[in-house]
Amino acid sequence: MPGSTQIVVDSLSGLAEPGGESLAYWQGAIWRSAMKTTSLIARLFHRRLSCPAPLVILPALLLLGPAGGVTTSFAQTFQTSAPHAILIDSASRSVLFEKDADALVIPASTAKIMTAEIVFHEITLGHLNLDNEFLVSETAWRYGGAPARGSSMFAAPNSQVRIEDLIRGLVIVSGNDAAIALAEGIAGSEGAFATLMTKRARELGLERSTFTNAWGRGDPDQKVTPREMVTLANHVILTYPDLYKYFGEKEFTWNKIKQSNRNPLLTMDFGADGLKTGNIDESGYGLVGSAVQNGQRLILALYGSPTAKERAEEARKIFLWGFRSFDSKTIFQAGETIGSAKVYGGSSSNVPLIADEEVKILVPRTATEKLTGRIVYTGPLIAPVEAGREVARLKIFRGTEQILDLPLKTAAAVEQGVLPRRAMDAGIEYATVLIRKYVVKR
Repeated sequence: MPGSTQIVVDSLSGLAEPGGESLAYWQGAIWRSAMKTTSLIARLFHRRLSCPAPLVILPALLLLGPAGGVTTSFAQTFQTSAPHAILIDSASRSVLFEKDADALVIPASTAKIMTAEIVFHEITLGHLNLDNEFLVSETAWRYGGAPARGSSMFAAPNSQVRIEDLIRGLVIVSGNDAAIALAEGIAGSEGAFATLMTKRARELGLERSTFTNAWGRGDPDQKVTPREMVTLANHVILTYPDLYKYFGEKEFTWNKIKQSNRNPLLTMDFGADGLKTGNIDESGYGLVGSAVQNGQRLILALYGSPTAKERAEEARKIFLWGFRSFDSKTIFQAGETIGSAKVYGGSSSNVPLIADEEVKILVPRTATEKLTGRIVYTGPLIAPVEAGREVARLKIFRGTEQILDLPLKTAAAVEQGVLPRRAMDAGIEYATVLIRKYVVKR
């Protein structure tokens, strides 16, 4: 059994270590030694082995041809005053712009996107429907309603409110009372619901964001990253299109109080259609927004602006720049082989890797730099390997900036190999581990 290790197919470094030979060089030496060992093993088992093609310890390198990538100097021609920002294309998940997008920031009311996701998920699972009613408890009213003097839908204490109206109160007017009522109705308490929020975040691949309350109250432990918030927003938009529409409604009236949507982008003429703003004293002004032009959807997360006006102006500027500055490019078709992963003890030494969908990126219209790609997985894979198993990730870079990260699946099944093949793989894997440990990393 081999020792699993992360394998990176890296077209930038060529897998060479400073001061030493590349891993491919040592693989050749391993192969020559392994063939001698295999010949002896074959004779022991009275088998006759034909010499296969040279074994590929790592998949072939991926190097994308000229694709209009972004040079560092090009990226620096666009500036924003926002301390933290990231803009992505929804369909391709290409990163068009980022600035300190992996910093942990205070989400304020943008945390309500996670609250909405859990509500939408429960509705999709059939656990709730829009006509169900939840109680607006004394706690929800006192700490999220009018007495708290924060954003509120002004629901009356101890009233029963339809889930659809609570959703509107949550995402249109950013009602803290609506958020607490939804949390208590689903999980029994806001604390229990916050545990669900973080758990659900991990299920969606948000590894660093942590939630401690449903509406964005200040808490040193409640932090998110802008990158993970655009990922969350894209998930909500694509997974719940019939429920996402509530984010874009322009106004909401409850208890005879009419309020406008708190998202300032909805009043601007560039296709904005939803998501949330946020502001508390500790956070500055933040926003997670989405806009569509000519069938293309962009999603922005922006945090830390000093004023609401600057937040809105910077968000509008970033969106307009994104829509005007990029072209779409397909680099792999859905189902096209992108690379391969090493298989240990299989009937084949490698398995091809594919993506379920077109691999598309947005590239600047004026740049000429090549894009580079990496296939990263933990391997080698242990036979048998079933078809359609997610085993690797494709990462595409402009220079050192990662612009795309997609899962890759096996295109075919690989059955367990015959005993001589497994013995050969064991010898090669053991020798490779030794070379990595004592020679390549010297």
